[in-house]
Amino acid sequence: MTTDAIGGLPARIARILAVDPSAGAIEFEQRWRTWGELSETVAAIAALVDRPGLEVGILLRNRPASVGALLGVLRAGGCVVTINPGRGRDRTRADIAALDLPVVVGEAGDLRDLVPEASRATTVAVDDLAAPLELTNRADRPASARPGVAVRMLTSGTTGPPKRIDLTYPTMERVLAGAKHYESNRDETVRLRTGVAVVNSPLVHLGGLFRVLQCINDGRAFSLLERFTVDSWADAVRRHRPATASLVPAALRMVLEADLDPADLESLRSVVSGTAPLDPDDADAFAAKYGVPVLVSYAATEFGGGVAGWNLEDHRALWAEKRGSVGRAHAGCELRIVDTETGDPLGSDAEGLLEVKAGQLADGGWVRTTDLARIDSDGFLWILGRADQAIIRGGFKVRPEDIRAALERHPAVRGAAVVSRGDRRLGAVPVAAVELRVGVSAAVGAADLLDYAEGVLARYELPTEIRVVDELPRTDSGKVDLAAVASLFDAAPVEA
Repeated sequence: MTTDAIGGLPARIARILAVDPSAGAIEFEQRWRTWGELSETVAAIAALVDRPGLEVGILLRNRPASVGALLGVLRAGGCVVTINPGRGRDRTRADIAALDLPVVVGEAGDLRDLVPEASRATTVAVDDLAAPLELTNRADRPASARPGVAVRMLTSGTTGPPKRIDLTYPTMERVLAGAKHYESNRDETVRLRTGVAVVNSPLVHLGGLFRVLQCINDGRAFSLLERFTVDSWADAVRRHRPATASLVPAALRMVLEADLDPADLESLRSVVSGTAPLDPDDADAFAAKYGVPVLVSYAATEFGGGVAGWNLEDHRALWAEKRGSVGRAHAGCELRIVDTETGDPLGSDAEGLLEVKAGQLADGGWVRTTDLARIDSDGFLWILGRADQAIIRGGFKVRPEDIRAALERHPAVRGAAVVSRGDRRLGAVPVAAVELRVGVSAAVGAADLLDYAEGVLARYELPTEIRVVDELPRTDSGKVDLAAVASLFDAAPVEA
């Protein structure tokens, strides 16, 4: 399949990759991979996509091989199905089994550990750019295709189990165009830009995946961090001197609390922060300490990315008056507040549920969120809280029900309840109260339960505290009283 026949994002990827194969494209662990090496892997992966929309699962890690696999599927007009290898072995294997994909791409070790033996998928091992692919062909390969869908993003879920959101090629292209909201240079010429971006968000989440696509779309080299740490991020910023950077609130607080020399960040004209609420005091403290304004944004996987945010012009003129807002609607997007009971639209400054009409989505209809919010007469949006029980831990959505179910799988546990507790650095963290079965030895304690949880939950899902109680507080109907559970823990926010 030729990219010329596809057009749009696939053709843009092919054209950017061909500009200068000898130039550096991705820096990883302080070693550069060239655009030519990236192009070699992209072409090899693209050759496996034998029909439009072929579903290809990718076990995404923040490593160059994952970038090559991602771009290869998109270059050929296939459908990337994101798979998170960090969700825990059992859940990842169950996810892959349920998807029943034609092709699964990942590092050799991940494929061995995470692809079920009974899977019919062709597995494709790629451990670095320009390395030969290792294919394992399986019999009775399922024919699964979603023409027109670029990425099936796995959300962590808020009101129900995690689900995948189909993001079409036109949606991704409009989101990339909308990202120019934050930029002063909106030149779309096919060329390699000067400067190096820093990518520190996980590729398996929309923020990281979008940031990589934004760099490729713009022809910009980037330094890819396997995971965020203050030292690695600051080192990359110090060496590459980017004009802007992205930090989720938890990472921003870590940088704020670190003893960095403001000169290390002097290249930054702004920091964009989203995925979770950010205390405006933290934004102001960051600007005061490092001289860098923080541009808060609002996005969701369901919208394919950002729908509102601050830009530098608004920030300079209106931040003092509108601090705490997540900014105004992006071009092509509309926001409104509706009554939580009736769904009727409300006026300026009224509190209710946020609905979004995202210009990047094809249907153009209003989408109701689970966020309580208000919009003032100037169009600035304030997020007031969540209508559901999801815990936003440093940008990661954590479902208390998943943690409860995991703890209750322990043979000594009779029942468990999980609630949110405020945390200065991460915003919120899960804590759990556990009731043991009658007759269980007192030797089973919180440390034992936490050790067990580490084997079945992702790191960001682990409770920061587990309290063993004689009996869980319950309502008259027999349901666990979550308000009473929350009162068992310290009311004041604590550090994780």
